[in-house]
Amino acid sequence: MLSISQETLAIPSRRHYAAIVAMLAARSLKIRYRGSALGVFWSLSNPLLMTGVYAAIFGTAFASAYGGSVGAYALAVFTALAVLAFFAGTTSQALSSIVGNGGLLNKIALPMSVFPVSVVAANVFQLLVGSVPLLVIVTLVRTHSIVNAVALVFPLAGLVLISLGFALALSALYVYFRDLPYLYEVVTFILYMTSPVFYPASVVPPSVRGYIALNPIANIVESVRTVALTAQPPPLHALLDPLLTGVVTLAAGALLFALLRADILDLL
Repeated sequence: MLSISQETLAIPSRRHYAAIVAMLAARSLKIRYRGSALGVFWSLSNPLLMTGVYAAIFGTAFASAYGGSVGAYALAVFTALAVLAFFAGTTSQALSSIVGNGGLLNKIALPMSVFPVSVVAANVFQLLVGSVPLLVIVTLVRTHSIVNAVALVFPLAGLVLISLGFALALSALYVYFRDLPYLYEVVTFILYMTSPVFYPASVVPPSVRGYIALNPIANIVESVRTVALTAQPPPLHALLDPLLTGVVTLAAGALLFALLRADILDLL
């Protein structure tokens, strides 16, 4: 009965819900970067460093797929790593968000979803002040088109929706399955390797491409690259496919969260 009464009480208005999410997101960022000189800009360090490593090791081998330019290859790698870093970081942090706040949930009537949602919100802020400005600059330099720069909104919105769907599902599942972090490490590795991050999609054997198409992050990576690195107006499918994938993933994650939510407080 406790979980039912808590859930019944914890139905704030949209404005109050947004205020709670904003407060938790701000708290998360302050704790994460307390005493740091660069703050949220550290989120750029991993994509930039890994881009340099991949360009040095694989740049010559795969440059032919990018017009023979190692620089173009490096830009393609960076766009993919920015997407992967956001997704992996957001979903891994959200996984333990409800369990980590179990004590608070058992004392205060709060909607449980604010915790994974606030993790996503904090990482969206990091994305907006970190990787997005660089992606916009790359797009303007490569395409000379403000249309392409604005069109980045579509695949990036799809990325956020996919991450939110995963965050809701993982945060609820972790309450029931405490071995989930170990399994999710394998899942993120598979998603990483089946996304064309350091290799061009053209080198993937046709027999394997059907399986890679099931990876929602690979779709986002290809869409971002199409928009940011192709000196032509982006095709409609590069804009709408990520949004559709994001909506479906979010709906599935939210449904699973709703199904598991009833007994969560009893298990914390």
